[in-house]
Amino acid sequence: MLTSMSNSRIKHLISLRDKTKVRREEGLFIAEGIRIVREVPKEDLQELYYSEDFSEERPDCRYETLSTDVFKKVSDVGTPQGVLAVVKQHKFRPDDLIKGKDTMLLVLENIQDPGNMGTMFRTAEAAGCTGIIMTDDCVDIYSPKVVRSTMGAVFRVPFVILEKDGMKDCLEDLKKRGVAIYAAALQGSVPYTEPDYAGGCAFLIGNEGNGLKAQTLGTVEDEGGRAVRIPMAGKTESLNAAVSAAILMYEAARQREFNGQRLK
Repeated sequence: MLTSMSNSRIKHLISLRDKTKVRREEGLFIAEGIRIVREVPKEDLQELYYSEDFSEERPDCRYETLSTDVFKKVSDVGTPQGVLAVVKQHKFRPDDLIKGKDTMLLVLENIQDPGNMGTMFRTAEAAGCTGIIMTDDCVDIYSPKVVRSTMGAVFRVPFVILEKDGMKDCLEDLKKRGVAIYAAALQGSVPYTEPDYAGGCAFLIGNEGNGLKAQTLGTVEDEGGRAVRIPMAGKTESLNAAVSAAILMYEAARQREFNGQRLK
């Protein structure tokens, strides 16, 4: 049992919990909680830790036990469930996200709120999205708060993190692959219900406060994409980024259901 905060393994866990740089350099992250740990693919599970007071049955595999006090200090939550895992980051290729006419992508630019990111992952899975592409300035998908917010979807929805300033190349590549591009924008030229999403499509969602960058909207236009708007009544000025993403993805899912491309 590990009982000291000065133990090198404990220090490593805290570094993985707190530092994006460490997670990126080592290709590892922490998943905490009973439900999340159960979702970890076996091939990606690197280390498993339990609190000494964990009461549920433990698996028949190697694990380390932490004292209750140490586990609480390592945990990212106020009331820990007593189990956490060190997980290998799974690397996807763009080809893993492209599924011909069934392609439905969510392309995220500078999303900052962990809750929004997690909600979009869960909704993307539920709506039949084939993958998520995100810019490098989005909140770290591997931070404990985001991982927890995805409720396991981070292990099931393929995603790619773009290189710095990689949005332009990404959109150019999507066009070459026959994926129609739609950008959510307050000043969009058409209502979101007008386009036909039955073929491959990608929905761009921008930062919670500022939306998509002007440069990105310009690239969308250059690549033959369309800016779409979600009509709003009353004095509402904008919708939450995750809500906007959900509306667009489920409109695509609705159209595909009508055309016989049923959700499983």
